[in-house]
Amino acid sequence: MGNNTAVDGKQRSIFALSSLNFFLADVQGGVGPFLVIFLTSLLHWEPGRIGFVMGISGVVGVLAQIPAGAVIDQLRPKRLIVATAAGLIALGSIGIALFPTFGVVVAGQSFIGVAGAVFGPAIAAITLGIVGRKKLERQIGRNQSINSTGNVANALMIGAVGATLHGKGIFYYVAAISLATIASVMLIRGKDIDYALARGADDLVGDCEEQEEAKQPRFSGILTLLRDRRVLVFAVSCILFHFANGGLGPLISELLAKGVGMKSGLRFVSASIIVAQLAIIPLGILIGRRAEGGARKPLFLIPFCLLPLRAILYTFSHQPYFLVALELLDGSAMGIFGIMQLLIIADLTKGTGRFNLTQGALSTAVGIGASSSNFVAGWVVKHFGFNMGFLTMAGIAAAALVFFWLLMPETQGNSENEKDKRLSKAVGQPA
Repeated sequence: MGNNTAVDGKQRSIFALSSLNFFLADVQGGVGPFLVIFLTSLLHWEPGRIGFVMGISGVVGVLAQIPAGAVIDQLRPKRLIVATAAGLIALGSIGIALFPTFGVVVAGQSFIGVAGAVFGPAIAAITLGIVGRKKLERQIGRNQSINSTGNVANALMIGAVGATLHGKGIFYYVAAISLATIASVMLIRGKDIDYALARGADDLVGDCEEQEEAKQPRFSGILTLLRDRRVLVFAVSCILFHFANGGLGPLISELLAKGVGMKSGLRFVSASIIVAQLAIIPLGILIGRRAEGGARKPLFLIPFCLLPLRAILYTFSHQPYFLVALELLDGSAMGIFGIMQLLIIADLTKGTGRFNLTQGALSTAVGIGASSSNFVAGWVVKHFGFNMGFLTMAGIAAAALVFFWLLMPETQGNSENEKDKRLSKAVGQPA
């Protein structure tokens, strides 16, 4: 009876985790593009001022990634960290609605940037701590699918709220969903989370219950991770991928607005977001199951192959419906990338206690790469046209594919080999 009760309790925590991922899709970006419309149409801010405050969340988010990962590794109350981040977004949204001054908007965007840096690694840590490594693949895939479902629902709800309520209604909507996010994370039972496992501090030998010392958190130094060639190759691969991908989105949005006008362009941009998210919903479940106990590298190669193909296809036609349809490839690539990236990081950091810090460091590097991509793509388009911009991004994507394919080893297999060696050492046998 006791075991059944424990299982039922953990199932409730997993359900609450799913609810958290659904609502998180609504709050992690804050008020997003609607803030631009609000500041332009209702407050009549000039473009330079708007550009500055919109850039604040991105800059703060990049700067906060590594500290956020380190804090999540070090502190035990991970549910409280997520709840606090959601509370910051609620506070920022209500503040902007009630007192839309320059200082308050900047503060609100800063809150959104910090919260965005926290959510990813914290949710990954809680997921790993609840389900363990054996069920991590399926749960990460499920998280991705539920989050994309939430993104679709959020896009539809924001449109409905924006069309039916006063201009400030969207801010109160985001604040309300932030409260739902807080309720969801606090419904996860703290005793269902293995906090050592949640930060990757589990020891490879510690699968045996009699190894009590393995239950103690063990942190590896940062230099230890940096000396791991696999970590460096993986980081460079991800930076190259996002450097190629980051510049494509703005180019597509610019083409859509240029071809059909602002109002229709906004509808097409919204449609492209929904199409991409709809592609991720079934893929999350499928890839999560396919990755279970299997090799990582073949699955992670899929988005590296889809990205240059997508960039080249953009040169075939600039018709809005064609561009929107290609977002199926974008959604597929990013869905698989998001799932497999977390699984590979979990492999690389097993036993180090640096699971979340590594996520933060990689996100920082990727964020810088993606931002730089916008400048490169914009410069190429300005001087040589859109098609050359797409082909340039395709070339970088192809380089990322070759780099990852040739230099990155299989992390799942390597983890198992290392485990065998350490188990043999523990029982006094030769590896």
